[in-house]
Amino acid sequence: MTIRTLLAAAVFIFAAHAQAATEIIDQVVAIVDDDVIMASELRERLAAVNENLSARGIQAPPEDELIRETLDRLILESIQLQMGTRVGVRISDAQLNGAVQRIAAQNRMSVDEFRQALEARGQSYADMREQLRREMIIQRVQAGNVNQRIQITEQEVDNFIATQEGQKLTQPEYRMLHALLPISPDADPGQVDAAQAHVDKVLGRIRAGESFEVVVSDSAPPYAFTGGDLGWRKLDDLPSLFSDVAPGLAEGETSDPIRSDSGIHLVYMAATRGTDQMVSQTHVRHILVKPSEIMTDEQARELAAELGRRARGGEDFGDLAREYSEDIGSAAEGGDLGWTTPGQMVPEFEQAMAATAVGEISPPVRSQYGWHVLEVLERRDEDMTDEAMRAKAMNYLHERKYQEELDAWLRQIRDEAFVDIK
Repeated sequence: MTIRTLLAAAVFIFAAHAQAATEIIDQVVAIVDDDVIMASELRERLAAVNENLSARGIQAPPEDELIRETLDRLILESIQLQMGTRVGVRISDAQLNGAVQRIAAQNRMSVDEFRQALEARGQSYADMREQLRREMIIQRVQAGNVNQRIQITEQEVDNFIATQEGQKLTQPEYRMLHALLPISPDADPGQVDAAQAHVDKVLGRIRAGESFEVVVSDSAPPYAFTGGDLGWRKLDDLPSLFSDVAPGLAEGETSDPIRSDSGIHLVYMAATRGTDQMVSQTHVRHILVKPSEIMTDEQARELAAELGRRARGGEDFGDLAREYSEDIGSAAEGGDLGWTTPGQMVPEFEQAMAATAVGEISPPVRSQYGWHVLEVLERRDEDMTDEAMRAKAMNYLHERKYQEELDAWLRQIRDEAFVDIK
């Protein structure tokens, strides 16, 4: 079928006579494996694409090209949705509701306001939700297939970190507040000394605990400060006057006065990211008891409590874990989970772990997996700066490869699919 014929099937409406009732023609425009794409779907997508281009002030490409590209996107979507169906990808209503809430929040609206805004534009809220569900399924299908195609070696990470781009990416970031007391180049020594005395007084108040912003804003002419929030900056992006100062300032600390041709500067370190990252870790082991068809939730809790009592009574926690724990990953190791980092475990487990002293055994705690009894063996503060830097570099390399691998995978599944354009 030619593009012109496809256009006629997809876009135009048929009228038997100018006075007759208008009837929308619908027909199959493409067969994609076990699915079909209808002319009505293509019309709706073309309308959405044109509306989006118009809203962004972008001129639409030639009609034939736009139809071809839009149909190709619908074909690829169909292939991926069918793949998702075959492997059982599902988006629950709760997950969909969460996605809608995030979109509404990004537009600074409540969900109800977002719905009303859509309907005011003549769009269906239900259709939007269904399209969002499709997009979320496609994202999961893409991630599941593309991520396994991406392999990043430790040597690649080392090589990237050694480059100028890698060093800039992994630099720490600083958010600094800046205050400048201007001094005229023509100021006499007495004026300079007076200005310096005022800055020293301001600095004393700040270091005594008063707010940097409040104290600086209190100053009035002829000793009024200028400046403000420098925002998040990497070390290389900071003004040269402050780049030597920043690494030596802790969060909440104010620099000594810095003299320049413009006057006297004070710098306050509001926050840092990617500097020395000390993390509190806990070495823990646990026993997991899961409710089942033959064990109620209450019975599982009672068994977990009994195992805790037996361990406190002198029985070996590791032996009990090997015999009773249903956590396949740790039972053979006596329930040992090794050193855990905040955010690694589910919240209920972490709360119980934090409330349990070293050498003690917790009461039963319920999580989505079942009932846990845990024993805290050790705690330590670990420097994770290098690990965090490497993880940042790894994520960057992964994202850089992802689009390339995604494009290759999309071409592959398109070539392997049965597609018949009518």
